[in-house]
Amino acid sequence: MHSYNLDNICFSYSIDTQLVEALRGITLAIPSQSLVTISGPSGSGKSTLLNLLGLIEPMQQGQLLFQGEDIASMNASQLNAIRKFKIGFIFQQFHLIPMLTAEENVAYFLGRQGMARCEIRERTQDALEAVGLWEHRLKRPSQLSGGQKQRVAIARALAKRPEVIIADEPTASLDSTTGREMMEIFKYLVKEKGITVILTTHDQMVLSYADLNFHIQDGRLA
Repeated sequence: MHSYNLDNICFSYSIDTQLVEALRGITLAIPSQSLVTISGPSGSGKSTLLNLLGLIEPMQQGQLLFQGEDIASMNASQLNAIRKFKIGFIFQQFHLIPMLTAEENVAYFLGRQGMARCEIRERTQDALEAVGLWEHRLKRPSQLSGGQKQRVAIARALAKRPEVIIADEPTASLDSTTGREMMEIFKYLVKEKGITVILTTHDQMVLSYADLNFHIQDGRLA
């Protein structure tokens, strides 16, 4: 079973009058319940590929299957449901709400989905315990270290109970020790929670944790 199958994916965009070919014929498969990295230099197409996997960017050319289903056959409501319930996103800059506690940051987006309060409490506690932050649940982001903020961001994604987690260079702003702690959490999520984790990275340490790595150079698999 694969989380994703991509066939001959091409994607381009314009900057002023210049056409940029971000992806040029990408064909790959991402196995379910694996930790997959996407590496390559800046400007190679990593972020564009991540946005397509997250169903954020619309398809231009090629075929993308999510869990065996062609996204081209899905309407906007179906695509939005996958983004809301099946894919968790982790951003490099955390994007935590400063005035909310760690617990409130995790619970906030669950509440926006109309989930029952008891369900929100359960999911929030489970997610913060999974990343070792339950005892810090009442602290605001200004009271947390960089590594702890990243753990909150992971917990926020995890609370959705997604089948896929997508993270854009999640260790880039962390020191090496904290970065390794984050990677151990991601390995735990794959092994114990059965989640497919997909990361972009420049970091050789991160690559050492990968079950599979795709290296992109100038929009092509290298």
